Amino acid sequence: MVDSKKEMLMHGLEEKIRNCQRCPLGKLRTNAVPGAGSYDARVMFVGEAPGYWEDQKGLPFVGRAGRVLDELLGEIGLSREEVYITNIVKCRPPENRDPTEEEIKACSPYLDRQIDIIRPKVIVPLGRHSMGYILRKFGFEPESISKIHGKTFEAHTLFGKITVMPMYHPAAALYRPPLREELRRDFAKLREILVGLR
Repeated sequence: MVDSKKEMLMHGLEEKIRNCQRCPLGKLRTNAVPGAGSYDARVMFVGEAPGYWEDQKGLPFVGRAGRVLDELLGEIGLSREEVYITNIVKCRPPENRDPTEEEIKACSPYLDRQIDIIRPKVIVPLGRHSMGYILRKFGFEPESISKIHGKTFEAHTLFGKITVMPMYHPAAALYRPPLREELRRDFAKLREILVGLR
């Protein structure tokens, strides 16, 4: 049962995101993509920015990369309804280019607020931009994602400890199939972490 205060805070925040014009992406979007899943999630996945299908539907990870993510979640016994999935940047950059530093700076306060409201036990940054932002936020210096994917970092917050575990973005597995096995191994580690939290 979701805490009604959390629900109220998240609905208010989602409304702000849908009306946001903090950066030029606000004028280019079809839909902003605040995030989706459980407001009581123990795990929060943070991607980089919405793509074409996300922009059309207003939901995160609903294209090909989303199907990879669903498959990986299923392999460790999780569904989308049990986790929370969002991005650092909530509107689609043109042609699916990487988000700029300015866009991340304008949009990241929304992600910070989502973390504060949901209070996850584990944050999984997906991809290098997400990894860079989340690790710096908690005082860690990022290295290349090929070096640190699947490693864990203990972050201390006002509401307790968070484990940060960077992973490759599921889209990477579409272009470089060998990375799917790396993602599988990292998801298996995630399952072990979650078992330890029970």
